[in-house]
Amino acid sequence: MRSGENVRTLGVVGTGAIGVSWVVLGIEHGLDVVAWDPAEGAEERLRAQLPEGSLRFANSLAEVGAAADLVLESGPERLEIKREIFAALDAAAAGDVLLTSSSSGLMPSTFQDACRRHPDRVLVAHPFNPPHLVPLVEVVGGSATSAEAVEAALETLRHLGKRPIHIRREVPGHVANRLQAALWREAYHLVDQGIVSVADIDTAIADGPGLRWSLLGPFATQHLSGGPGGLGHVLEHLGPPMVEWWDDLGHPELTAGLVEKLVDGVDEELDGTSAEDLVGRRDQALRRLLEIKTDLGLG
Repeated sequence: MRSGENVRTLGVVGTGAIGVSWVVLGIEHGLDVVAWDPAEGAEERLRAQLPEGSLRFANSLAEVGAAADLVLESGPERLEIKREIFAALDAAAAGDVLLTSSSSGLMPSTFQDACRRHPDRVLVAHPFNPPHLVPLVEVVGGSATSAEAVEAALETLRHLGKRPIHIRREVPGHVANRLQAALWREAYHLVDQGIVSVADIDTAIADGPGLRWSLLGPFATQHLSGGPGGLGHVLEHLGPPMVEWWDDLGHPELTAGLVEKLVDGVDEELDGTSAEDLVGRRDQALRRLLEIKTDLGLG
């Protein structure tokens, strides 16, 4: 299976927010990139967002599959479309080319069987936006995925500067999105109950535990909060109250009224700040944070 330095041409399918970022990552690492998106004007929009680099915009999925040493798919999150895309890629790509999906929640077993030639080289490589900056990629194999394919994906992603983790069993939403969903569920509940505002929720995370989580993660952070006794001390003394909190967590329904309350809350919080401006400053901060983590041995 092609991996690491043997990946010289990156194929990107779908050039929305995730696909553009994958293209940027490939260009920044000196790869030739061949991209495809059927949307009208997709090539012009893509080129307008890119640094200088070797990019070819393909005319078909088959052209991407035939040219690539690695394919990163970022098409719509619809199973029937995923199956069509991967069937076409599998028919065109050499047998030792990994075919990966950026799907945020679909399990690879649900679409890899559409590949008649080599379903064993199909897996999920789920990034976080923007993938060219955020290191995490979740690697998820399906029921037909080979161990060789998983290892090749992990090796290649590390070679591209990512911090991949291997999800050892398929679950809807993978891992990081499930963790986010658990937090969002309680955040939505607290807003719905009028306990706190949308802006206060963001402050509670961004200026509180989120700062520590971005450096060490929840388990290591919890361990450090236990002093000399570490995580064992924390779980002994705070574990029982935490179980009581679990029992009191909410189960909100995503009603039209709650959606309106959340959207209005974000609008009020941002107070006219443009999303484009906020994204630009966020990405600058991400770059600086990653540099600091590397300098201090935390990344």
